[in-house]
Amino acid sequence: MLTQLAIQDFAIVDHLELELTGGMTAITGETGAGKSILLGALGLCLGERADAGSVRHGRERTDLSARFDIQHLPAAVEWLSARELPAEECLLRRVVTANGRSKAWINGHPATISDLKSLGEQLIQIHGQHAHHALMREETHLALLDDYAGLNDTTTQLAETFREWRNARRQLKKLSEEGSEVEAKRQLLRYQVEELDQLGLAEGELATLEEEQHTLAHAEETLRETQFAADCCASDEGGALSLLNQAFTHLSALPGSDKGTLANTLAMLSDARIQVEEAASELNRLASTTELDPERLAWVEERMADVHRIARKHHVAPEELCALHANLQREVAQLEEGGNDLEALSARVVELRESYRQEAKKLSESRQKAALRLGKEVQQQLGFLAMGKARFEVEVTAKEAPSPEGLDRVQFLISANPGQPARPLTKVASGGELSRISLAIQVVAATHSTVPSLVFDEVDVGISGATAEIVGQLLRKLGENGQVMTVTHLPQVAAQAHQHLHIEKQAKRDTTLTQMALLDEQGRISELARMLGGVTLSDQTLAHAREMLHASQRPPH
Repeated sequence: MLTQLAIQDFAIVDHLELELTGGMTAITGETGAGKSILLGALGLCLGERADAGSVRHGRERTDLSARFDIQHLPAAVEWLSARELPAEECLLRRVVTANGRSKAWINGHPATISDLKSLGEQLIQIHGQHAHHALMREETHLALLDDYAGLNDTTTQLAETFREWRNARRQLKKLSEEGSEVEAKRQLLRYQVEELDQLGLAEGELATLEEEQHTLAHAEETLRETQFAADCCASDEGGALSLLNQAFTHLSALPGSDKGTLANTLAMLSDARIQVEEAASELNRLASTTELDPERLAWVEERMADVHRIARKHHVAPEELCALHANLQREVAQLEEGGNDLEALSARVVELRESYRQEAKKLSESRQKAALRLGKEVQQQLGFLAMGKARFEVEVTAKEAPSPEGLDRVQFLISANPGQPARPLTKVASGGELSRISLAIQVVAATHSTVPSLVFDEVDVGISGATAEIVGQLLRKLGENGQVMTVTHLPQVAAQAHQHLHIEKQAKRDTTLTQMALLDEQGRISELARMLGGVTLSDQTLAHAREMLHASQRPPH
């Protein structure tokens, strides 16, 4: 529950710290005193939109914080723990600067506004004074029924299924419309791939062909010149080897040939003979292996011509054909998969449609059952609020088209007088009736709420007399199981509270300030008397206020 609210430089509040407890707390004050300031500050702590007008005139920023006891709120503890935040208690802080910028913290750690909203929904509920106006919109009826029945998680899941179904349908339509264009592209690519398949060019083959063509084209010249060179080296007459042998023989016959310069020369001649002999042998081998193959040359040149022709056709260099072939094969595969995707997507659309229908059917069944319970409970509360002869119903009918909210249309129906058929609330209820119906619905919703802290902002507008006293009793009963704060102008409601917070506006020099104080018994009597009788507090009015307070605080028989 909310245990503390600290306000600094907000609107016309200079500085204020409120300590709050469980039970029902009435918040009263004259019109314009600033009761809305309290709820406005709390709303900012819970993630409502901020603007520069929130900051007190002449100040740089407003600083607001709300402290909650979460010992009995496992969902809030889990929310904090999941984000590795301290979970012993919960402190929400919001700072708004004069230029309209704001920052937020949760337990001292920076947080986003959406974080405040997400966590705040588990800490406190605020029922606004204009809730009866919202009843004039049919979509509000659906939301109220789902809240009452605890179906919000179910509706969230259904909305997600609906979005997936809708997106899949859009994608399927787009793919279907693009089908003819894709098919034309697929046929072209298939033709190109088949042509390259037939060419069958291997990686590195072109370089091998070019080398082989060069060899075959010069084979005759190579054979002729290698044979001539071999003859020069090893011919019996006039060949280099024969001449080297003669030189070696003549020099080795000279006296001292095994010493000095002659020895070195002979060694070199011996090496030269070996080198020439090996060269001649290599040249003979080359000549013997060189073949004249005009047919092979013609085939190689034709193969190279095919490669160059297809390369020109695809506007790429011949050496890039292998890479082009691989890319085209990949594109064809992707387009083939796209055809499979179309089939898979069609099946997915059918699957999601069926999932949506099944989920929507279960949700509709839950809503039908909850509608009966809600109608009975609101009917009972209307009896307490002097509308016992009215008949309230919650009607769930089928929608014409699927929507994220399901297949249901929810309407609140009312028959204000016996014998009259129930008609849509939006068409027949008067202002006063709307206020009481709204209050009855909010009381029922609060009874089923898992959030222990509830705020009612002038929800008793349009109610007076004995009905107002009953409203106070209803709110007090809610407060006995948690924490209820209610802003009210009705003394019958305020008298029922366990605590009474008074708000007063004071003018000092050139400034206006709002003061808030928790009233003691005498203060409560004076405030109730003011609410009963106006400016002048007569003894009779004070006595009436005292009796009203004492009567409301007595335990029920």
